[in-house]
Amino acid sequence: MRKVILLLYILLFSGLISFAQSRNKAYEAYIEKHLPIAQKQQSTHKIPASIILAQGLLESGAGASYLAVNANNHFGIKCHDWTGATEYRDDDKKNECFRKYKSVSDSYKDHSQFLLRPRYQSLFSLSPTDYEGWAHGLKKAGYATDPAYAFKLISIIETYELYLYDNAAKSGQKKNTATNQKSKQPPYEEFSIGKIHASAKHAVYYNNNVRCVIAEAGVTYGSIADEFNISEKRIRTYNDVNSKAELKAGDWVYIGPKKKKAAKKHEFHTVQAGESMYSISQYYGVKLESLYKLNNMPFTAGAEFGKSLKLR
Repeated sequence: MRKVILLLYILLFSGLISFAQSRNKAYEAYIEKHLPIAQKQQSTHKIPASIILAQGLLESGAGASYLAVNANNHFGIKCHDWTGATEYRDDDKKNECFRKYKSVSDSYKDHSQFLLRPRYQSLFSLSPTDYEGWAHGLKKAGYATDPAYAFKLISIIETYELYLYDNAAKSGQKKNTATNQKSKQPPYEEFSIGKIHASAKHAVYYNNNVRCVIAEAGVTYGSIADEFNISEKRIRTYNDVNSKAELKAGDWVYIGPKKKKAAKKHEFHTVQAGESMYSISQYYGVKLESLYKLNNMPFTAGAEFGKSLKLR
């Protein structure tokens, strides 16, 4: 019996890993299209925009499911006490009744109303930026029967960094349009998307398609973590630093996981005086461990002046 349980956990865990690694353009297009609706619902009902978008993505297959296409139903909500139009579809049982809407916007509005029911009331005592609490709370309250439902929502939110939009919705702002902006330091793929929310101190840039900021004087990893609603432990992991590392003004701080390889136009780097493996990994937005592996170097080795390092 223990072997069976262990196998189930292994299968579930491996499934979640593959789920977390899947990032596709259809999901990104869905997020861009429906973000304003989700933010409006958070502003009105205090439901995290990240949770709304993650549920919409998961339940509708990024808008491609049968119910999404034929009934504008993006959240898989069944009829229950519904008196409007309906659509029938096999689900947990055969030929189950689902709500049908005139528009996607109506589906989002009804989803918010659905969560205002008494069975979900405990969720509203959570912070509107506590997406993990909301995800587990939805599963516990019976929103879905899938045992991995909460973890799938969290995986989507973290893979697509939807938690950043919770702060944006909270302040009534939308993601700013990217504009080209030069900098004396990396990132190479530089452009600013401005401040994600009104209280943010830092403009956000992209390097190697990873969000990052330039640390201002006096800030810490903890304060940046609070600023962008990310745990300090995660921020430190993103930046390959231990719990004792401190920031100084001008340091680049990644607020998303760095990549295993540099951007395509950066295949090699010649080590300059004063550079370290760490500074090079930060410069190109590449994980420190990956940089070592790409060059078949032991982790105890340093950056040798004049040496050409592979970045891809």
